[in-house]
Amino acid sequence: MAIRLKRAYEPPAPTDGYRVLVDRLWPRGVRKDVARIDLWAKDIAPTSDLRRWFGHDPARFSAFTTRYRQELARVPARAVLDTLARRAAHGMITLVYGARDQKHNGAVVLKEEIEGALGSHAARPSC
Repeated sequence: MAIRLKRAYEPPAPTDGYRVLVDRLWPRGVRKDVARIDLWAKDIAPTSDLRRWFGHDPARFSAFTTRYRQELARVPARAVLDTLARRAAHGMITLVYGARDQKHNGAVVLKEEIEGALGSHAARPSC
């Protein structure tokens, strides 16, 4: 299992592997050619309404996590999560996010969801 979290403001590294921007908005001041993003996964980012409601308030993180997981259970987010889980099973992926708070953000929730999907893929018998 190879999933890493990294702020968009940190320079890319060769060890990042496949870099996925997991925010709906491009991070301010980050040039696209410098960011080295392989996939901008807007479909798995929190909706604008949820993002505005949360407002990066740590006191709301638990409720945010519950609501965000409900969003991630829907199509097309579920398909993107499954694709990322398959990719992580075979190599490093780095979830790139713009938030300042490294503990209370959507990327933290996504990492847990992808790890859960990885576990469910491993539990399935291969045909």
